[in-house]
Amino acid sequence: MLATVVTVVYTHNLAIGVLVGVLLSGIFFAGKIAQLFKVSSAISKDGRVRTYTVEGQLFYGSVEDFMEAFDFKEALDRVVIDVSRAHIWDISSVQALDMAILKFRRDGAEVEIVGMNEATETIVDRLAIHDKPGAMDKLMAH
Repeated sequence: MLATVVTVVYTHNLAIGVLVGVLLSGIFFAGKIAQLFKVSSAISKDGRVRTYTVEGQLFYGSVEDFMEAFDFKEALDRVVIDVSRAHIWDISSVQALDMAILKFRRDGAEVEIVGMNEATETIVDRLAIHDKPGAMDKLMAH
């Protein structure tokens, strides 16, 4: 609110003040929601399967934390990514999911995604490349 008042007083234009207020509100909201994101993991008793449990809202503000949660150097036979307590919102989060899946597959692990809600499944089906031909080539190009 203070930024809105200062902008209006400085510019003598209420529209610009409101725009500044809305933009700052969006930025603060994204930062707050990004902090409500967590990834935990558990390994099977035989050490061959790791399950990552994703909780919270996955969007452009939480993608970096999402990618840092995975250990791509660990030699695994199978990786399960459980998103039953998460929601995927945008293309950047779908790309992060793709990247994680393809990196695990590149190292020889079988990857399974479980627990997608209907909205998440729709956006992943529409935008993801991990299940399309040539996906690994696209990863290697980056």
